Amino acid sequence: MLIIPAENAINWKRPPWITLGLMLACVLVFTFYQGADQRKLQVAVNHYLKNNLQALEAPVYEDYLLRQIRQQGNSESVYQLQQMRQLQANQKDGWLAVTLLMDRDFYQYLLDNRDLVWASAEREQWQQQRGFIEDNFIGRLSSQRFGLIPAQLSLHSLVSYQFLHGGWGHLLGNMVFLFLLGFTVEKALGAARFLLAYLLCGALSGLMFTGFSVGSLVPLIGASGAISGLMGMYVAIYGLQKIRFFIFLGVYFNYFRAPAIAILPVWLSKEIYDYWYAGATGIAYMAHAGGLLAGAVLVGALGKSWLQVKDTFFEPEPEAEDSAFTEAYGQAVAAISTLDFELASTRFEALREAYPQRALVLQHQQQLAQLRPDLPEYRHFSRERIDDALSRQQFDQVIAVWREYLAKGEAHQPLAAEDHNRVLFASLKQHDLSTAEKAFERLRGAGSELMVSEACRLLVAEFEKRQMAPKAQHYRQWL
Repeated sequence: MLIIPAENAINWKRPPWITLGLMLACVLVFTFYQGADQRKLQVAVNHYLKNNLQALEAPVYEDYLLRQIRQQGNSESVYQLQQMRQLQANQKDGWLAVTLLMDRDFYQYLLDNRDLVWASAEREQWQQQRGFIEDNFIGRLSSQRFGLIPAQLSLHSLVSYQFLHGGWGHLLGNMVFLFLLGFTVEKALGAARFLLAYLLCGALSGLMFTGFSVGSLVPLIGASGAISGLMGMYVAIYGLQKIRFFIFLGVYFNYFRAPAIAILPVWLSKEIYDYWYAGATGIAYMAHAGGLLAGAVLVGALGKSWLQVKDTFFEPEPEAEDSAFTEAYGQAVAAISTLDFELASTRFEALREAYPQRALVLQHQQQLAQLRPDLPEYRHFSRERIDDALSRQQFDQVIAVWREYLAKGEAHQPLAAEDHNRVLFASLKQHDLSTAEKAFERLRGAGSELMVSEACRLLVAEFEKRQMAPKAQHYRQWL
């Protein structure tokens, strides 16, 4: 059974650089560093077979597995025993050598019991030849150097194991899921926090795996734990919101909608069930479960502080927003074309609530209000347009709206002193001294002594800078 979230589409105008970077790092590590593992292992196998170590180890390995089965009822040991006997029956000595070389718990068992399982001559031969193989080949494999080995846990291995993989299938499968989940979580958290949360989930996943594999020498490798953490973060980010999931079960596949957080116990139950009942699959189910819990708990505990979702995350993508705006805008303009100004006003008001940053909507609202310049609405929207244009540093528009209002609305609803002061500021920014002086006259007539004083200082400074002494003296006298 496969259930993955499918709520979002990637916006390639703002690529998920950290997600893509993590994917690239895994591919490069696998290609250029782990690529040497195959050669090292092949040389190790050749040396192993050349010195006939298989004849020494195979009988001990069979006895070792039988002990595991009798004492612990270990289903994985049953599978390993069946595989070993099949390899022996088919005379696949090379693969049997790989099995014996790579079973790290068995190698430790040999080290601990070598005095019991072999006579002195055999023991000496084994120690010399197997030690050489371990030191020069097996110990230099990527999984041994940088994998997470529970019995030899280290801080660096909690991070390094996340970038190693066991084969192309393992790598490509993980990269697909990293991409599908990563771009959404990265968008929600931001690049830096996403990277730290991803690595932390991988580390916590590794610790949970270690807790269930205490003393094991079998290395854990792969990004699966960190990716499971992304799944946990994904559902925790959406919480109780219903989102779309893709389900694949055998030959059946479909989409369904459900509260995001409701899927978390389903995923956890599956991983725990597989851990107890799936047998020897080589999949670290408890690492997956640990990652799921880590991701969900991190967002749940730190979602209002360090891992707070960005405000823009739940906003629609620009393309979707533009499409919805265009449709609603067309309906509002259509009402104007039929001279139904009341309906047009209502529609533009709704548009303004939905898209407060769209200056075009405010412009239409002001133009509709201009039909009745004697009403307060015209003054209200004109002042808003002046403020909006000033915030966008569109100083020429500030002046244009002001002049238009003086011609049509000032006689009915005079502007306040601060409005003329804003226009004076915009005029100076535009180097339009004539308009600045007109704005000063309006400001002086509005009766704000403090603003008049400050405006005089600005005008004095501006005219002095331009070496226009008479004008500067004029406003200095006013001051």
